[in-house]
Amino acid sequence: MHTNEPTGTDGSAQGGWQKSSYSGGAGGDCLEVAHGHATVPVRDSKTPAGPAIAFSPAGWSSFVTALKDGHLSA
Repeated sequence: MHTNEPTGTDGSAQGGWQKSSYSGGAGGDCLEVAHGHATVPVRDSKTPAGPAIAFSPAGWSSFVTALKDGHLSA
């Protein structure tokens, strides 16, 4: 069964993390995304050993589009 729902995972177990280009240098709300995986792992950059959420590629695309279009608020 294919789903666009994100699943939880251990963020420290993933590799290849990259901080969002929208993240400032002041230590505010920052996301990191790991590339090179079957899913799209996302974690809080302030807690790299904490949990990550893993989206399907289609789910991640839908999430980013909803943010850009203003359908989700922070």
